[in-house]
Amino acid sequence: MMRTTPTVSTFSIVARDPTTGDLGIAVESKFLAVGAVVPWARAGIGAVATQAHANVGYGPDGLVMLATGLTAQETLGRLLADDDGRDVRQVGIVDAQGNAASWSGPDCSDWAGGQIGDGFCCQGNILTGPEVVDAMVEGYTTIGGTFANRLLAALEAGQAAGGDSRGQQSAALLIVRANGGYSGGNDRWIDLRVDDHLEPIAELRRLMLLHRVYFDLDDADIQPLDDALLRVIAGQLVALGMLESGDAERSSVEEALGRWAGRENLEERLREDGQIDSVVLEMLRTAAGPH
Repeated sequence: MMRTTPTVSTFSIVARDPTTGDLGIAVESKFLAVGAVVPWARAGIGAVATQAHANVGYGPDGLVMLATGLTAQETLGRLLADDDGRDVRQVGIVDAQGNAASWSGPDCSDWAGGQIGDGFCCQGNILTGPEVVDAMVEGYTTIGGTFANRLLAALEAGQAAGGDSRGQQSAALLIVRANGGYSGGNDRWIDLRVDDHLEPIAELRRLMLLHRVYFDLDDADIQPLDDALLRVIAGQLVALGMLESGDAERSSVEEALGRWAGRENLEERLREDGQIDSVVLEMLRTAAGPH
């Protein structure tokens, strides 16, 4: 019996942030663990989304071609020329200069197509119609905020316009920057995946907010840790069993706060200048609940 591979019915955006040079891909699919198949990127080189009857070799091979100095369009041409299955492939590519290229093979399942914009491309297959890609373009180009927020806004807009005609299952967000990974050890600044979920884009949004909490330390709203706020925090720590009731000494409260923050992976947001990060306050308030 011949083994067949399911089509990665997908809509995706591939883009370069003109401000930071970060490269990213956001994707949603009625397919298990789409983040393991579609997105490929390397900081300073480019980003590739391979989908439909995906040729996963387009990812690593495309990045090698981009690294030699080929543009997104030149890389796309090389990939297609070497692939007899090009008519059932769909791919989006953006290079480190922001040049974009997109291909939807004539035999991709309807509706399939894409659009190229300034520093980005959007594409999808087995969609409810072209309005999905139109909405993605509008979402990416009109919504403000961070690069990650704009990529995710494109997915949300595409889903609101109809999305994948077979429904939702998985989603992923990959953004690369030089030394952007954990402790600067690689380029994977944001690498979030929702492998199987009834509302994967909404879940991806939740994970993105958690990423901001734990890793985006430059995004901080600071306020003074005055005596009134210290008493509030002491009460919350008592409720969590981290501090003895009645112990309101600043040193005791700060020590207990440090223990709690370490348990919650928030120690990087603690300060030693008499101030406190609002993210720590919000997470502590949520954990303690009403008391």
